[in-house]
Amino acid sequence: MAYETTPSIQEVRTSFQRRVGRPARFEKAADPRRAMRRLFGYLRPFRGPLIIVVCFVLLQSLLGLVGPYLLGKAIDTSIGGKDTQSLLETAALMLAAYILSNGFNVIANWRMARVSQNALKNLRGDLFAHIQWLPMRFFDTNPAGGLMSRLTNDIDAINQTVSQNIISLIASVITMFGILVSMFVLNHWLALASLVVIPIMYWFSNFVAKYTRKGFRELQKDLGDLNAVAEETISGFKVIKAFRRNDSAVETFRQKNEAVFKSAVYANSYAMLLMPLTGVLGSFFVIVLASLGGWLALKGLVSIGMIATFINYAQNFTSPLRQLSNLYNSIQAALAGAERVFEIIDMEPETAEEPEANTETWAGDTAPPRPFHLDGFQGNVSLQNVVFGYRPDNIVIKNFSVEIEAGQTIALVGPTGAGKTTITNLLTRFYEIQGGRIFFDGVDIRKIPKKDIRRAIGLVLQDTFLFADTVLENIRFGRLDATDEECVEAAKMADADHFIRQLPDGYHTNLSERAGNLSQGQRQLLSIARAILADPRILILDEATSSVDTRTELRIQKALLRLMEGRTSIVIAHRLSTIRDADSIVVIDGGEVVEQGNHEALLERRGFYYHLYMSQFKGNEI
Repeated sequence: MAYETTPSIQEVRTSFQRRVGRPARFEKAADPRRAMRRLFGYLRPFRGPLIIVVCFVLLQSLLGLVGPYLLGKAIDTSIGGKDTQSLLETAALMLAAYILSNGFNVIANWRMARVSQNALKNLRGDLFAHIQWLPMRFFDTNPAGGLMSRLTNDIDAINQTVSQNIISLIASVITMFGILVSMFVLNHWLALASLVVIPIMYWFSNFVAKYTRKGFRELQKDLGDLNAVAEETISGFKVIKAFRRNDSAVETFRQKNEAVFKSAVYANSYAMLLMPLTGVLGSFFVIVLASLGGWLALKGLVSIGMIATFINYAQNFTSPLRQLSNLYNSIQAALAGAERVFEIIDMEPETAEEPEANTETWAGDTAPPRPFHLDGFQGNVSLQNVVFGYRPDNIVIKNFSVEIEAGQTIALVGPTGAGKTTITNLLTRFYEIQGGRIFFDGVDIRKIPKKDIRRAIGLVLQDTFLFADTVLENIRFGRLDATDEECVEAAKMADADHFIRQLPDGYHTNLSERAGNLSQGQRQLLSIARAILADPRILILDEATSSVDTRTELRIQKALLRLMEGRTSIVIAHRLSTIRDADSIVVIDGGEVVEQGNHEALLERRGFYYHLYMSQFKGNEI
């Protein structure tokens, strides 16, 4: 089954610690700086390749500084001295410098692409693995489209910065620093004059950052909402068509699309302010240097070649500024995406107890804990005064008590919303009880690792989910180490072999998304085959035949009887005719047991079950 190949939460934490270089603490992401540090944590395992990349970028930037210096030298020495040979030699050196600079840039980008994609692969893997370990409550309150947005839009925003812009960022910073150093070495007065632009740029960048970061974060959120609507609309297309809600779906999408539009305009309007600003500052830079340089030249303090070198440096200085302004937009989007990704990674995962949990002592225990062995599990289930609510202020299960002996078939019946499915969620520990006790073979389930509980329980639900894979692999999902022959045998026991062999490629037929190329009854038979292969000790059937016709229901009932044989079975059904032969029927109303007994005994009482039964079969002989 899936949990047998999914890494444990300890393995996920260990992997996360190794890549980020610190203990993984499950707390909310606080600020963009922390998000950036954590992103760089994913690059830390690739220090060696990164050092090589930085070296190539450093060589690229240093060679880029040689050109303007040689240009000034050519003006003062070669052109001023009318030395043609010197001019040719200087031109050749400039050409070589520019060729080598661009060559180092190509190598650095090639190396960085591999490093960045490895880091993103690890981040994407950590996010997906952590999602697998989040509690059921998380999936009940977060739409699938929003989660898909974290794995696609947010990761893509990070990818744009990490894989494509880190080289440019490093090169821009090194180039700007190198230009400033070169300027001070050549002429400190002109260098001081050039520094006027830097504090202005720093102040404006901080001013814009506050708004762009907010805008891009809101944009990523709205994109997630848009994806959720799109995914839900496409998945429910038949319902939309049947109820003629095409216009309503289009309007809902239009509203979400409008929200994305407004967020994008807000974010990009502020982000784009940096581009024209750097253009103005660049021109101002050149004007200051040309004016001061001209005055110093008239005084005989600098040469014309020196002024040309400084103007060239000024233009080269504003070029990285423009580059940084462009990078700034993608960096803000990446940080917004990173915060959303780390919000998921920081969420508290479902508790994954180790076997030592069997020896824990719980409040109220008067006897030493009994060990639980899955191989020897008989299938006895006991619920004692169970209390549960999805919210603390809304209790839906109240003092629920039922005893189920191994091999018994017990039915849970009651009106919609009575709490029948909630009981199954508690038995599988998808949710934790808030009061009372649940025992498996006399062992409190809170002392049993969840993986053992879920190995012991097989589910056949009303809404069968099959994966876009072959029929054979969907059956094998019940036990991943099963052979092809065992899968086929399970299909035969589920009465599914006949229709499977009529499919275009038999057991190797690929199913479409959500198995849309099968009927509801065929999907249900495959889910039964999957449960047979899993060979659980406890079987939970939740409205397993409510969505099929009578003829198909008979086939499914035959398959279910084979599956239930020798197993503890808990059946939830609205069709009361399907549970007449149950060993015991538990009638639930308002989260409480109101009646319990077999079919005949409950009818004789003429209570809640009697009226429920008569409402379905009024006028028919009992």
